[in-house]
Amino acid sequence: MTTTPEISGTPAYLSGNLAPVPDEIGAFDLPVTGTLPTELTGRYFRNGPNPLPGHDSGHWFAGAGMIHGVRLRDGRAEWYRNRWVRTRSFTEGARLIGPNGLDRTAVSANTSVIRHADRILALVESGFPYEMTPELDTVGPCDFGGRLTSAMTAHPKLDPVTGELHFFGYGFMPPYLTYHRLSSAGELVESRMVEVPGPTMIHDFAITENHVIWLDLPVVFDMELVGRSLPFQWSDSYGARLGVMDRAGRVTWFEIDPCYVFHVGNAREDASGRVVLDAIRYTRESFTSIWGRISGSDNPAAETGGAVLHRWVLDPETGKATEEQRDDRAVEFPTFNEDLLGRDSRLLYTVSDDAIVKYDIESGATLVRDAGGQPGEAVFVPAQDAKAEDGGWLMSIVTDHSGEGSRLLVLDAADLEFVASVRLPRRVPAGFHGSWLPDL
Repeated sequence: MTTTPEISGTPAYLSGNLAPVPDEIGAFDLPVTGTLPTELTGRYFRNGPNPLPGHDSGHWFAGAGMIHGVRLRDGRAEWYRNRWVRTRSFTEGARLIGPNGLDRTAVSANTSVIRHADRILALVESGFPYEMTPELDTVGPCDFGGRLTSAMTAHPKLDPVTGELHFFGYGFMPPYLTYHRLSSAGELVESRMVEVPGPTMIHDFAITENHVIWLDLPVVFDMELVGRSLPFQWSDSYGARLGVMDRAGRVTWFEIDPCYVFHVGNAREDASGRVVLDAIRYTRESFTSIWGRISGSDNPAAETGGAVLHRWVLDPETGKATEEQRDDRAVEFPTFNEDLLGRDSRLLYTVSDDAIVKYDIESGATLVRDAGGQPGEAVFVPAQDAKAEDGGWLMSIVTDHSGEGSRLLVLDAADLEFVASVRLPRRVPAGFHGSWLPDL
């Protein structure tokens, strides 16, 4: 998760590669270098914060959502367009906490974009998702027929076997954590409260074949920060633990060393019944450093090297968690072949300041590809009938270090060799998460 230093009094989240673009545009027949595989027929969408011109949202995470889209078909890049997600916050200035109480439609919808049961959803963890069209017009908020009564995480997990979508919502008032499950048809079929001691910022979670993995970590809601910044900060007194929840809702908690995790890789159950979780781990120092910079504050903390790949093994027999740092390279945005989500896998893709890094998390081998700029999350796209775990491509929006231009980069996921790139008609600000939506 790369940030840019504050420049001439402008907050870091409004400058450099984070600086928002001022408008919505469209372009057609984009120039392609290399050869786009004809199998890549669909849309690549990437979400991120993009405040309106002249508007300071007070924190990088709070800017209005904007989705950048590229349409590929038959080896051509047919179009690019970028569109703000027209939430009630964007169109009416509505607030999450207003005169009539909590309004979960008053959100930024700026964190990720997925498709489930033929709905395209722009997500942010503070409220309801917003449905979008394939052309990035905003349809409106989605509460799954009135059944969703909490926020929805921006990191739902699609079980590749059942087709169910697992997700959760957290809040600053009880219930602090609620688990939800959508059927493969998109119906909300289960909601369950999960007991945690306080209002923590739970950005991500994991699932295995039989369990849900919770991250109850020491970044907590602070009422005194409401209206001044994103109201969360590190708490030395909260503690840190991981929870393993079975299908009946029983949770076994495992104490771990204090840390924070924005993003997990894959999780699985091993042959001994232990749960194995790979994730990108922040120490207290690395979290407070990056949090200060993306909040635009004057943060004196020394640079700590950022977050690194880490593994936890949770043993239900002993009740103990073992922890292991897997690398010392600062990385973020882990992705993998999600056809194996919750099951055995060994390959993980991450990004650093200027490279895409592939891990074999069993052997410890790494492969590094210079991206020729600042890469965004590298989305894995499986090839049809692929037999190898890395049979497919990686797609990432890469921005020149000069900040002048961006391209959609396509790499072979097996060896990280160049396949093709699409020159985009404008710089795309650094953002969060994207999805490849193949034509149905």
